[in-house]
Amino acid sequence: MTPNIDHLTESELIDLNRRIVERLKFLSQMRAHARMLDFSVGDRVSFQPDGRPVLFGMLTRYNKKTVTVITEGGEHWTVSPHLLRKVVDITTRDANQVTLPMEHAR
Repeated sequence: MTPNIDHLTESELIDLNRRIVERLKFLSQMRAHARMLDFSVGDRVSFQPDGRPVLFGMLTRYNKKTVTVITEGGEHWTVSPHLLRKVVDITTRDANQVTLPMEHAR
């Protein structure tokens, strides 16, 4: 059901607009918070800023809508959690467990 706003006064429309904007901000914060729960302080993460290569670093702090990441180069970045990816460390032992098909084995 679409509300009929044609009968509202200017002040009622302004109030409605304010309440809609507040609700949208709240929903955005809730989504960001839910995404933040996918990460923990100390996690190794990556992200790619516009026009730059992928950066790697450690999540060091939760903010209201973002997280703080310190990159391997020592830069501090404030990043939206939806831009982050967890970095999975692959050990040498795990890499050696990959087996080749018999035709590639020598």
